[in-house]
Amino acid sequence: MSSLELPQPLDEVLTQNGVRFFRVVWCDNGGVIRGKAIHLQSPTYPLTDGVGISVAQQAIPATADMVAPDTGLAPVGEVQLVPDPLTVTILPYAPTHVRALGDMYRDRRPWALCPRYFLRRSILALAEHKLEFKAAFENEFYLLRSARDLETVDTTPFGSTRALDLNREVLDDICEALVQQGILVEQCYAESGPGQFEISVRYVDAMQASDHQIAFRETVHAIAHRHGQIASFLPKIFEGQAGSGCHLHFSLWSAGENVTSTEGALSGRSRSFMAGILHHLPALLAITAPSPNSYRRLIPRTWSGAWRAWGMDNREAALRVPSNLTGRGPLHIELKTVDATANPYLATGAIMACGLDGLKNDLPLPEPFTVDPASVPSAEPLPRNLGQALAALEQDGVLLAALGEPLARAFIGVRRAEWNALQDASLDHEVRQLLVRY
Repeated sequence: MSSLELPQPLDEVLTQNGVRFFRVVWCDNGGVIRGKAIHLQSPTYPLTDGVGISVAQQAIPATADMVAPDTGLAPVGEVQLVPDPLTVTILPYAPTHVRALGDMYRDRRPWALCPRYFLRRSILALAEHKLEFKAAFENEFYLLRSARDLETVDTTPFGSTRALDLNREVLDDICEALVQQGILVEQCYAESGPGQFEISVRYVDAMQASDHQIAFRETVHAIAHRHGQIASFLPKIFEGQAGSGCHLHFSLWSAGENVTSTEGALSGRSRSFMAGILHHLPALLAITAPSPNSYRRLIPRTWSGAWRAWGMDNREAALRVPSNLTGRGPLHIELKTVDATANPYLATGAIMACGLDGLKNDLPLPEPFTVDPASVPSAEPLPRNLGQALAALEQDGVLLAALGEPLARAFIGVRRAEWNALQDASLDHEVRQLLVRY
């Protein structure tokens, strides 16, 4: 089993900077970020063998603090949450705390239900084809004055400079806190909804991108709270207003070179990788858009990617290939059907598994859509709700095999419990249940 080995200088830095607590953080199958904080004066520090949590933590849905049925898990048994030393970060918004992402071990071996272990397996599987996956999550979120009446911090439209002026302090603080954690901010702007913003960050390797997504959500929530506001990444809060996605921008690399394109066009490997994603997309959706609320966002003519289609610069297709103005060919691909209710490790690993299936079987990429798919009678819509997506996942042998039976069972059990709880709920009820979970 791996153990935490903090270099002595870092231990000294923690003490000299007045750090009191060491947070070990994980993301569960409901996409909820959780953690335990251990005092540095505790006899259990420096967490050589991690900190114990119940196996049932991976069986809890976002809708209730209870063990979901049909997960194969019960409140009997323990796993060790071992901090990854490479992720230790002093929190700029809570300077007396440090955070590390945790890996789950059972009987001194990686636990089959550990999300980070699943992503590592996906990374290694792609590496067998001499490929690396680099990515960045592109988050949209709302800033609210209160959770009770859902009053937004402004009523401005997309791209409003007034929104930047009105909210400069909180946005500056969010971006500065991200930079201090090693997350390079690229753009920040007002999105279409009132009080809605998007902050894009620089791409990194697959594991770092998923770690950054955890840090991003945590940071936005904490900084918003410091300013007396509520942040929410929930996919759909307001009827008739823009939903919040968490699009994944990714590229394929080999031997240190971006191989997404060759000779000014998508490479053959990229085309097969995309074909694999499209082939499995109905099932993949259960992992990348895994909340009942997700499907209130995924509707046509809202730029959410509600169609099983791809296209160059086509924001209505699930897979968008952005043009490269330098003429060198596309440098990355965007999957729009991702939101922040997803566990980023599971989402990233599952996307890689689908793309790898396309590579292995040399799947042909369909013709691109050059118009809004809604105007094409033959265009295929994606599942309309989580129940349909889960049913597709249960029939997808490739994704089930990639996840492995224990993880697949637990994940489907958790998300089906959420679907059963909310499938007949109103939007208002969903929002009251989930607003502060994400």
